[in-house]
Amino acid sequence: MDSEKNIEKVTFKIKGLCCADEEVLLKRTFKKLKGVQSFEVNLTNQLLNISFNPSLLTRDKIIASISKTGMTAITDTKLKRTVNYWKDTRTILLFISFIVAVIGFGADKLHINPFLVKIIYAIAIVVGGIIPVKKAIASLRKFILTINTLLVVATIGAVSLGLWEEAAILVVIFSLGEVLESYAVDKARGSIKALMDLSPQTALVRRNGEEIMIPVEQIEIGDYVIIKPGERIPMDGKILSGASSVDQSPITGESIPVAKETGDTIFAGTINQRGSLEIEVTKLAKDTTLARIIHSVETAQSHKSTYQHFGERFGKIYTPVMFVVAFLTATVPTIFFNQPFSEWFYKGLILLVVSCSCGLVLSVPVAVIAAIGNAAKNGILIKGGAYFEAMNGVNCVAFDKTGTLTLGQPYVTDIIPLGPVDDDTLLAIAATIESRSEHPLADAILRYATTKDIKPDNVIEFESITGMGAKAKVNGQTYLIGNKRLFGQTNYYLKIADEKLIQLETEGKTAMLIGNEKDILGIIAVADKIRPQAKETIQLLKSLGVKKTIMLTGDNERTASYIASQLGIDEYRAHLLPEEKVNAIKELKKDYGKVAMVGDGVNDAPAMALADLGIAMGGIGTDVAMETGDVVLMGDDLSKLPIAFSLSNRTIANIKQNIFISIALVFILILAALFGLVDLVSGLIINEASALVVIANGLRLYKLKILL
Repeated sequence: MDSEKNIEKVTFKIKGLCCADEEVLLKRTFKKLKGVQSFEVNLTNQLLNISFNPSLLTRDKIIASISKTGMTAITDTKLKRTVNYWKDTRTILLFISFIVAVIGFGADKLHINPFLVKIIYAIAIVVGGIIPVKKAIASLRKFILTINTLLVVATIGAVSLGLWEEAAILVVIFSLGEVLESYAVDKARGSIKALMDLSPQTALVRRNGEEIMIPVEQIEIGDYVIIKPGERIPMDGKILSGASSVDQSPITGESIPVAKETGDTIFAGTINQRGSLEIEVTKLAKDTTLARIIHSVETAQSHKSTYQHFGERFGKIYTPVMFVVAFLTATVPTIFFNQPFSEWFYKGLILLVVSCSCGLVLSVPVAVIAAIGNAAKNGILIKGGAYFEAMNGVNCVAFDKTGTLTLGQPYVTDIIPLGPVDDDTLLAIAATIESRSEHPLADAILRYATTKDIKPDNVIEFESITGMGAKAKVNGQTYLIGNKRLFGQTNYYLKIADEKLIQLETEGKTAMLIGNEKDILGIIAVADKIRPQAKETIQLLKSLGVKKTIMLTGDNERTASYIASQLGIDEYRAHLLPEEKVNAIKELKKDYGKVAMVGDGVNDAPAMALADLGIAMGGIGTDVAMETGDVVLMGDDLSKLPIAFSLSNRTIANIKQNIFISIALVFILILAALFGLVDLVSGLIINEASALVVIANGLRLYKLKILL
């Protein structure tokens, strides 16, 4: 409950939400319902997220409104681990309808009383048609023509022509197709269920000296959780005691377990392998890295590609048009050309049956969610179909350097005094200033100072100067640390340092000048290791159709040149401030069209947001990366990037196949119906079978192995 606005937010699982027509029906239902503030229908995951004013609208009224559409709302929104289709109402009604239809067929063949045979067929039709009729009536009330309306009209038409057997078979086959399609779509939802299964529902917590097993939802920040060998880790936290190796592959896709010891961070959903661990919980169950991944996957359908929008728009226009075409087929030949009414009325019914576009409408979101599930298994979080499409058309990939192309773990390589100071004094000054900084280079200096037992002094008047360095007052004297631009602005004489700077930067090192208000005191050089996978990643991206790779860095010209040459990057731009990276992305978009930006999600966030596709590194440990990236590489594994691009290409190709097959087959069936080449039953069988084929084709993406 939101006390400030008195708004309640609820998520319902919607049973029976199977196609876009029913999604439209729900949307029209809630658009006019008094008290609704906002709502979102998620077709693929069968979810309704709704915000409403409880003084004007109750949960019971929402559930009743959903029931009127022929669908059912479930307030327990946790997806079940397994779905027992034998207990599903549709399956039970299908089974009864099938048995009764078989009895009717047998009675017909044995030449039992024709009237009794009709009654048996009528029972089969009524039982199998309960749900479609309810949905058809609900949709007609909202002036929506759906596949359920189509079935009801076709069945009534067949009965009016005395085709009781065909009408019964029509209902049975339609119901069978609905059940099978629902089963197939649920397979796609399995990617989310698999993620949910990663997190234990309970955990062993130490409270007040006692060990108790409680649901993870009741665990609070600061609680102590005990994790035994072989158990899945239930919460994000920091290790208080114990050491072990942890299998992080469920989240990052990395195959090698990671060694963990006291002080290290661990994540919900990963697997403790050997030692016993006690952790301090740092995030609530709803805020863990795994929970946020699940939420991103569940809401991925809100970021739809143009192909998804096409499928939905096609269905909205196509179904009413086919009703009109079927009506004209049934009436025009008789009225204007004196053709037999029953013959052309029957052809009109066949047109209704074969023109269903469910395969097209369902196959596209199924393909997207299956591909998202595949990516998640590989440690790649893709936040929607729109980003598969964006990735598929990328011509230029821009990379940040530190933490992206390099490991982001710089280390001190050189300390070079240039004034009346020794190495330790120079290091102490640098460490003191950098103790207030959050820059990765500052961490390198502080780590190195620790190894030398040098502790930072007291700092006052610290100031970070973006893109140049920092300054602070230490023991009453002002000191500066940074690049040449920082000292150039303060009129320092740099000639004495130039030779050393050139040498260090040519070796790929980042050199920082340290000085006071009068003199340059020395240089500290820091280097960062290139990621082992970086060079191969660049080559693979080019083989996948990326025309241009470019590095955007705030580092100096010579270091940037060295890194770019080592990796085979086409171009680099150095000395860039964050806003200059944004300008660079603007220029690249003009020159190359679609541009992707790969960064760590912190300083690169503005450039990533402007790019057509933002790709964030290391989402498992960085909240900012999880928020800013359209695509997130959960582990710091750059080799996952070509996998994401390849999966994108396969996904878009799969979607195009499904669209082509669906439209082509419906067109062929329409012609076959007009020329009398298919009857009512065979037309429906072919149509339902084709829908299952394209859905199954989309499902292939979930288990597809990407080999590069």
